This record gives sequence, C-alpha cells and structure tokens, in this order.
Amino acid sequence: MSVALPAPQLATAVRVVDALRREAERIATGAGPVGLRLEAAVFAAVRDPADARPAFEGIWRNERGERCGSLALNADGSFFAEYDLCMPHPAKPAWFVEAVTAWGRDDVVRSEARLLAMPQDDA
Repeated sequence: MSVALPAPQLATAVRVVDALRREAERIATGAGPVGLRLEAAVFAAVRDPADARPAFEGIWRNERGERCGSLALNADGSFFAEYDLCMPHPAKPAWFVEAVTAWGRDDVVRSEARLLAMPQDDA
C-alpha cells in the first residue's frame, strides 16, 4: 500500500532524487534513466532498523515489475538511495556502471556512481 510522504520527508526525497538524476546524467553523459522520477516510486511506512522509529521506504520498479531502485528515509534525518543503471561506462571501456547512489542526513546529500570492473578477455 502506497503512502504519501509528510512534507519534511517529501522535501528530502526531492533533493535525493535530484542528486541521483544529476549523477546518472553526469555518468551517462546527459542521458538519465527514464524511470528515475520521484512520482514513480511507491512509498511505504516502515520502522527504522536502527531505532524502530517510524520511517519510509520507496521502491522503484522497471516495466517488468523488477525492483530497480530504493530510497530509505530514516527517522533521524538520514537517508540512502540507489537506482540501477546497468550500462557500460561511456568513457571507460574497462568499467560497467551498476547504479547511482545518494546518501546523507538532513540537507547534506552526497552521490556517486557504483562501478564494477569488466572482465577482461585473456585471448
């Protein structure tokens, strides 16, 4: 069941999704993921695993219904988000871009791409 985010968590979610999108556009040279929109995430009320206080978790799903991203908004103001890109790095052929991530607390948002080394042929 989807829940509406309260105003403070909604403002944080907007900042986090903007950071994810900027990171995705930076790494994919301007071509951000189509499904990375806040309104595409389905949010649920959950309990913060650290202290059992009320928190929220948003999930993005692709067109096949598979989970392709998440956003955890914790009761203490901290958050963590990730969104799958699953693409070759556009400028570094030895690397694969698995996802973009964002994390922080309150107004501080950090983001980065999560890269994996591509296997090299020994032929």
